[in-house]
Amino acid sequence: MSEAMAIAASLYNNPRFNSESEIRIRNNKLRRQKIVRRQYMLISAIVFVVMFVAVFNIFSFKASAQSDSYVPEYKYYKTITIHSGDSLWKLASSEYNEDHYKNIESYISEICKINSLDSDTILYAGESLVIPYYSCDYK
Repeated sequence: MSEAMAIAASLYNNPRFNSESEIRIRNNKLRRQKIVRRQYMLISAIVFVVMFVAVFNIFSFKASAQSDSYVPEYKYYKTITIHSGDSLWKLASSEYNEDHYKNIESYISEICKINSLDSDTILYAGESLVIPYYSCDYK
């Protein structure tokens, strides 16, 4: 085929200017392009579905982290009066809840912050302290 005929065939896409082998080659090329496009779309869809399932599972596990038997506890504060012989350790040990504090020192530290005290402060009879406590009852 001459160069002018090839140009005319490519411009008008007229098969009468192409030989049978050129038509077959062109059709095979188009078929391969369709196959590659289909494979690309399939891989894209699979990746999308996998990502969607992964994100859905992550958020559903976070949402269902709480058991059905969970009972909320509420934090409250109460005022107590110091009696003779009371100390921060004695008061803290009577009200300490190990579910909410890692140790009794952290509970004493919170009591000191609330009442603007030092941990070595001497308590006198008749003074009042605010201490935190937890209860399942909503008040």
